[in-house]
Amino acid sequence: MTTTTLAVDCMGGDHGPRVTLAACRQFLDSHPDVHLLLVGVPSVLESFRHDRARIVPASEVVAMDDHVEVALRKKKDSSMRVAIQQVKEGAAQAAVSAGNTGALMALARYLLKTLDGIDRPAIATQLPNAKGEATTVLDLGANVDCSEQHLLQFAVMGSALVSAMEGHDNPTVGLLNIGEEVIKGNEVIKKAGELLRAAGATGDLNYHGNVEGNDIFKGTTEIVVCDGFVGNVMLKTSEGVASLIAGFLKEEFTRNPLTRLAALAAWPVIHALKRRVDHRRYNGAALLGLRGLVFKSHGSADELAFGHALERAYDAARNNLLDRVQARIAHARPLLESAAGDAQVEPATN
Repeated sequence: MTTTTLAVDCMGGDHGPRVTLAACRQFLDSHPDVHLLLVGVPSVLESFRHDRARIVPASEVVAMDDHVEVALRKKKDSSMRVAIQQVKEGAAQAAVSAGNTGALMALARYLLKTLDGIDRPAIATQLPNAKGEATTVLDLGANVDCSEQHLLQFAVMGSALVSAMEGHDNPTVGLLNIGEEVIKGNEVIKKAGELLRAAGATGDLNYHGNVEGNDIFKGTTEIVVCDGFVGNVMLKTSEGVASLIAGFLKEEFTRNPLTRLAALAAWPVIHALKRRVDHRRYNGAALLGLRGLVFKSHGSADELAFGHALERAYDAARNNLLDRVQARIAHARPLLESAAGDAQVEPATN
């Protein structure tokens, strides 16, 4: 049996070891082929005992409100940094952290470096759709300002992610826009559309075209590409809507006897709806474009949510996500290099 080893930043997130250790224990119990490297302050983790887990000491913790510079230059023995270091050194196949997103991306990029052909890593995650599946969206906040070349790179990496994790060899890609027509959007989006259409013509992508925000939840395409500003706002909005639905159902269930009776009769449907929109089931965002696998859990993740982040990292390692991303980039390199070259050409002046 092939063993998969994950490095877990046990100190990160809003709840720290109280959540991460409980999730790790459940994950170990349900995955006999997994070893975990539990990274953190030894005195906090020493009570955890499991024959497939080992404590890796780290004396510092990156706080959720720490600036990136603090994580990079001052806290050089943080649990987050040491966890990523395990991936760099080959001791683990992937790292998982619920800590500060900016710090995690900065440390991962500094320690692991980006893949050839990729300028900026991107954060990719899944959102539930009406088809009972999930739509993969990237970027979700790593890159606020993106060029058309970056959006092309995100599309290539996203295709590799869905192909590896979902088993779809040629997943469809949509470009998030304010309308389906090619004339819609700002200049960056229009130029990105041109590049993505060219990638579709060469077989590097299965490009669908422009999609709108509601298409994400319809499942119109398997992948949706956008810049990090738009993606992060959309992600937080979707989480808020999911919480609103869950709160509404709970309130209606407890409002009065008649409502409770009706809710009991409809419980199978209510339960299915709550499960469908439960963002905890989609926790675990991939940091794509690095020379190693790193997964970001939501900072407020509970035990269930952090367990799903571990599951995503485990699946990525087992399905050779890193190799498949590299293969996709290598296949698309002529197009990526051509796009980068065009961007460097100075426009003619009259």
